[in-house]
Amino acid sequence: MNDILENIKTRRSVRAYKADAVPEDMLNAVLEAGTYAPTGMGKQSPVIVAVTDKATRDILMKMNAAVMGVNSDPYYGAPVIVLVLADPAAHTYVQDASCVLENMMLAAHSLGLGSVWVNREKEMFESKEGKALLKKWNLPSTLAGVGSIALGYPAGALPEAKPRKDGYIVRV
Repeated sequence: MNDILENIKTRRSVRAYKADAVPEDMLNAVLEAGTYAPTGMGKQSPVIVAVTDKATRDILMKMNAAVMGVNSDPYYGAPVIVLVLADPAAHTYVQDASCVLENMMLAAHSLGLGSVWVNREKEMFESKEGKALLKKWNLPSTLAGVGSIALGYPAGALPEAKPRKDGYIVRV
């Protein structure tokens, strides 16, 4: 088995993180991997926002939890939140951003970091508070939130893979 296939098969969603900061070179490598994701017609519609600032992280945590109607941390204590937003004028913006998120999750795993896809960014960045953050970050208010990843060092062992379901692959 080659390294890429092994990385794909062993990556797992991490829902508990150490407080340790992610080294800048590792974070940069994960973010750069996102920029090499395929996008419709090569238009590169997504924008990646890496949040390491605790105050901003706490704002995002509260916004995301509010969408769910809970008080827990949807980012599981990860020291980094990576948001992926995209221009909805691009017909493939959801697919483009999804590829960016997957590239970053695979890159993170290859570096010994953990990640998990977190939803609700669409609702977060449709809100008044989300629009204010976009303005603060000098980003267009038209960007749509697609998803994010919590990123950091796993606090425990990675879970085992569930068996693949019957009928997952159909050959014609």
